Amino acid sequence: MKTAMSSTKTLRRFALPLALAAGLAACTAPSFKADVSRFAVPLPAPQGQTFAVVPEDPKLAGGLEFATYANAVAAEMQELGYVRAAAPERADLLVRFDYRVDNGREKVRTDLNGVGAFGPAWGPWGGWGGGFGRWGYGFNDPFFGGPNVRSYTVYTSAIDLKIDRAADGQRLFEGKAEAVSRSNRLPRLVPNLVDAIFTDFPGNSGETVRITIRDDEKTVRPTD
Repeated sequence: MKTAMSSTKTLRRFALPLALAAGLAACTAPSFKADVSRFAVPLPAPQGQTFAVVPEDPKLAGGLEFATYANAVAAEMQELGYVRAAAPERADLLVRFDYRVDNGREKVRTDLNGVGAFGPAWGPWGGWGGGFGRWGYGFNDPFFGGPNVRSYTVYTSAIDLKIDRAADGQRLFEGKAEAVSRSNRLPRLVPNLVDAIFTDFPGNSGETVRITIRDDEKTVRPTD
């Protein structure tokens, strides 16, 4: 359910249903795409409520890496109008956060060589022209080289975000952002995933959308 809290960063990022996203041309600027799923009950409008970002995995508590990514989440919550609490014990809302990237998997891509290189030149010579024409378009001919086969590694990264009301533990929001890319660098991936999950926050409950944002190679640093 969308509320007045929706993020205002619409000039540099947008959301689309998955069925529509696949049919659109890519933007000329570098972009980062993530699939975002969200479930929410009506969230309280920001009226000075405080929040704290805490790790879903207790082992991450106190870590500098988690604190770095928690700052990105906190910045989005503050932009919505919430106030960061001095400590989780003083927060009205607990924002539970987790992040990960897998070990990657290999993908194979085949590019055809010599597209159109010999077709026009040999075409007038009849049968031989047709043969060389087909070879010229890269269909694994023995004279001009076959398809160029390349392999590379892609990684799946994801974040989970949950918001609970501290007073009674009621779950108010659950969201997940997931992306497939050729990078496994969490300092680059996590800020982009956070950016994506807060696009048009809290979104329509139960809907999965493709979020596209500018990929500025941004990272976040712990505050002093």
